[in-house]
Amino acid sequence: MKHISTKSIIRLNWFAALLHGVSALVVIVLSRNVTETITTGYLKFDPVKQELFPATASLFELSLPWLVASFFILSALAHLSVVTWYKKRYVAELSDGINRARWIEYSLSASVMMVAISLLVGIYDLGTLLGIFFLTAIMNLCGLVMEVHNQTTKKTNWLSYWIGCLAGIVPWAIVGLYLWSGSEYGTAAPAFVYWIFVSIFLFFNSFALNMVFQYKKVGKWKEYLYGERAYIILSLVAKSALAWQVFGGTLRP
Repeated sequence: MKHISTKSIIRLNWFAALLHGVSALVVIVLSRNVTETITTGYLKFDPVKQELFPATASLFELSLPWLVASFFILSALAHLSVVTWYKKRYVAELSDGINRARWIEYSLSASVMMVAISLLVGIYDLGTLLGIFFLTAIMNLCGLVMEVHNQTTKKTNWLSYWIGCLAGIVPWAIVGLYLWSGSEYGTAAPAFVYWIFVSIFLFFNSFALNMVFQYKKVGKWKEYLYGERAYIILSLVAKSALAWQVFGGTLRP
């Protein structure tokens, strides 16, 4: 079996940094100005009926093109970091079967991706969006815990993996509920939103499978760098798939 060299992983990181950066620039330059109004809910007293009723207030406008570009920018900065100032530690950690930088970046970029998907299905409430963001972040940080914890175990401990899966499925359940509610009680989301839901859900699960293959040492995954390469490619493809589906569906001029 041909081994993957650390040099090839460094080159792949350079390529990923460049492609993520260019993608962010293209999204910003080519997209039309689309904003979503972020809201909050509260109780308001009706003096006539003498009862409380739910009300909504607008908080601020969020630029969808910049939101999409931001997860590319976060990834570009992360890849650039591991080939420059963080390179020495990155290479040392790869030999130990761990990459802290990856999980920290995913905790931010994947969470932004979920917020973008949430907006597309009509989730504008700030509290709900924050919950989706932080649950997705926790899911990815559990990946970090998984790798850190298993540096000290003889047998793989899967507790943090399953906690991460539990945290990660909740945002998708919320998005799925909004998709269903729209089609059942209001107006169904455009077809491209359903494609995004299915495709990005499958991509997110591919990351989880990659970790399983690494720790089970399935085939080529016996070599940690093979899984590292898979993570880099999956990240690039998943972000590109989401960005260009959003662009094609709502951001193109």
